[in-house]
Amino acid sequence: MDTADDAVLKGPAPRGWKTWTTKKKLIMLGSILTIIIALGVGLGVGLGVGLGGSSGGEEEEGGGGGETPPSTSGNYTTAKWQPAVGTSWQIVLEYALNDTSVNATVYDIDLFNNNQSVIDELHDAGRKVICYFSAGSYENWRPDKDKFDSDDLGKDLEGWPGEKWINISSPRIHQIMLDRLDLAVNKSCDGVDPDNVDGYDNKNGLGLTETDSVNYVNWMANEAHARNMSIGLKNAGAIIGSVINNMQWSVNEQCAQYEECDTYAVFTEKSKPVFHIEYPKGADTNNDDSVSTSQRQSACDFTDSGNFSTVIKNMLLDNWIETC
Repeated sequence: MDTADDAVLKGPAPRGWKTWTTKKKLIMLGSILTIIIALGVGLGVGLGVGLGGSSGGEEEEGGGGGETPPSTSGNYTTAKWQPAVGTSWQIVLEYALNDTSVNATVYDIDLFNNNQSVIDELHDAGRKVICYFSAGSYENWRPDKDKFDSDDLGKDLEGWPGEKWINISSPRIHQIMLDRLDLAVNKSCDGVDPDNVDGYDNKNGLGLTETDSVNYVNWMANEAHARNMSIGLKNAGAIIGSVINNMQWSVNEQCAQYEECDTYAVFTEKSKPVFHIEYPKGADTNNDDSVSTSQRQSACDFTDSGNFSTVIKNMLLDNWIETC
């Protein structure tokens, strides 16, 4: 038995970790290691979700660049009429149609300028009629111009006097467009050609984004289909992937000139026509003269051009037409 002096010399008796058996120490170390691993995994998952959510939000708000998914994925409706790839067409928007002699299956004409009798005449000749209106701009000469609220108007459309970009997310604008769709139904239009849905790609003054256009175009398609009318996408190449399932065709201007026809070829790959227009004479020449051989080649010769329904027109979109 140790004396008091011996105890003082040896120091205090060992306790805690030093007194544990090897087995107990291993069990404790294993438990601590398990907790550390669990905490690390949880932290990693949390950071991944947080970063992913932030990135998606910035992409949706961005507006100009990547393809934007629709807000309600898969919210697509069906159309009564689906024209075939390569369908011939004529487009006249400068005035009321006064020449129906062009041998084309489809006529694209202005919704407001043409009365019921013009459309009836085309139908009697076995043709389909697409009715054009601007879905993304205010035009100060239209009969419904007074329905637009000044708060919904943005900047002028460059090069088009009397037109302004509009807030396509506004309920007031939606009502105006519903009235136009109803007018198209009353005139027996087979489909509609809503123009200027690419405000996101222009100085619109309203902060319009690709997401706005995706939502607007899909909404309008569903409304057109509910009225037994078909619909196409006018230009707006950046949003094709998000709306093509709701579209029956593409109306494209100058993809050959700007070397972007491959962007629109996805329509023909889905058995939907591209109604394609080129203006080789330029903006300032509008006459009945034929284009040159080189102008025709520039308008008509591009990859997959045989699948496009290409017409050569004056920029005013009057009666004059040549085809490839």
